[in-house]
Amino acid sequence: MEHPALTDATDLTLLQAAALLSGASAWDSRAIPAANVPSFVMSDGPHGVRRQLGDADHLGIAQAEKATCFPTASALAATWNPELARDMGEALGLEARSLGVDVLLGPGLNIKRSPLCGRNFEYFSEDPILAGTMAAGLVDGIQSTGTAACPKHFAVNSQELRRMASDSIVDERTMREIYLTGFEIVCRTARPRAIMSSYNLVNGTYAHENKHLLTDILRTEWGFDGMVVSDWGGSNSAVAAARAGGSLEMPAPGLVGARQIVAAVEAGQLDASDVYARAQEVLTVAAAAAGLPAPTPYDLDGHHALATRIAAEAITLLRNENDLLPLSAGTSVALIGDLADTPRFQGSGSSQVNPTRVESPRELLEAGGEASRGLVCAGYASGYERHGGTSDALIAEAVALAARADVALVYVGLDELAESEGLDRLHMRLPEGQDRLIEAVVAANPRTVVVLTGGASVEMPWASSVPALVNGYLTGQGGAGAMLDVLSGAVNPSGRLAETYALSYEDHPTAAWYPATGPLSYYREGPFVGYRYFTTAGVDVAFPFG
Repeated sequence: MEHPALTDATDLTLLQAAALLSGASAWDSRAIPAANVPSFVMSDGPHGVRRQLGDADHLGIAQAEKATCFPTASALAATWNPELARDMGEALGLEARSLGVDVLLGPGLNIKRSPLCGRNFEYFSEDPILAGTMAAGLVDGIQSTGTAACPKHFAVNSQELRRMASDSIVDERTMREIYLTGFEIVCRTARPRAIMSSYNLVNGTYAHENKHLLTDILRTEWGFDGMVVSDWGGSNSAVAAARAGGSLEMPAPGLVGARQIVAAVEAGQLDASDVYARAQEVLTVAAAAAGLPAPTPYDLDGHHALATRIAAEAITLLRNENDLLPLSAGTSVALIGDLADTPRFQGSGSSQVNPTRVESPRELLEAGGEASRGLVCAGYASGYERHGGTSDALIAEAVALAARADVALVYVGLDELAESEGLDRLHMRLPEGQDRLIEAVVAANPRTVVVLTGGASVEMPWASSVPALVNGYLTGQGGAGAMLDVLSGAVNPSGRLAETYALSYEDHPTAAWYPATGPLSYYREGPFVGYRYFTTAGVDVAFPFG
């Protein structure tokens, strides 16, 4: 472009300004060459850049460019370390720049209202202050590189079932105290240049058209002056959005909305000043993106090492009876569990990253030497089927292996079908057969270490009978090495739970009404979410928050 990018929306015609309020493709804003307005590129995601260049989608189906898969928010939150979040954010921002991405869609900081929410792995905590503080660190790091961050999903977005039609009915105190506090912390301390609205309605009005959320609270109270982008497909009225404070409709609705906006202004149903205010919010992002330097390569090895360091700091020791851990060099370990062979290190859906490399526990242990951290692999047994179920034969194989090793190392956890965007979990149990496997292995070798994988809490009826239990969350592409560092004592586990692990799902305050299957989702529990409920009601838990 010969001339610098336009910076003042009032230099646009009304139609041009209206056209800026909708996207041009799956990931690109609309350029207006006649007015020297460039487009900018948006991309997922919260824990790694998902840059799609060919067939684009927002569901994580089509292949993306390779990028570092960092630990998910569920793991990052367990570090309780905002400085580490900032380091991760800076790395994400640099990778976004390298891949030509101007706006990174993340972090996700919705509250873990129920353990069954399918996207809990993408969210930090049941506590809004922890979620907001960690997200602010991440946003600060991302934006230090020139990349814009876009925290999501604003607001009161707690379930995947009927997520585009569910109406969150919540009182003002609960909304502000629990569901908005994290966003307020981020807006006031890290000043993100964009925010993504959620799909759901809030007290009868879609989030992207909700003036109370977008204007009264976000802009007037908190001083946010950036762009509000709809979740993909989350805008229902271009006119109502412009009036309420919604800046950009994505992905690519064509120019129907722009014509509706112009017609509404001409009919006196919408103020032209609202259209120009929204266009200015989009234009400011476009002008900033146009001023960024050309993309440069990032340090692949350095970012993998950072991902591993974050994973190691997230790993949380839940039980260690008789100091079974750390395992000394030369210890022979029976490696058990399909997740030890094919690790699950991230969630499914729009945040799914195409990693630059992936380590597996089996690969590292069978390599021996430095890779295995001095541990000796006595053999491997799958123990269970990937997506639920086991057999007497699989358990017998695992038991025989466990009996002839010094220590049994059992990897269990949630599979890809259990935690995904678009789906909520049906229960809080591990996939079928894993509980039975653990009980059999512990009986065969009382020196058993269970390594748990997953982005949200699960029921663990066997917890008190297992001498060592380590929570590995979803720790990204370096998680396998990080776990061996912890098990071998090279790293002292310092992670703390960012959510309560209840004894059973029925103990949760939302158990009787989550998820809402009808149009209205009543937040009957009010502010009593997570530990606020368990401590107030005096309900025993398996492992407490923090």
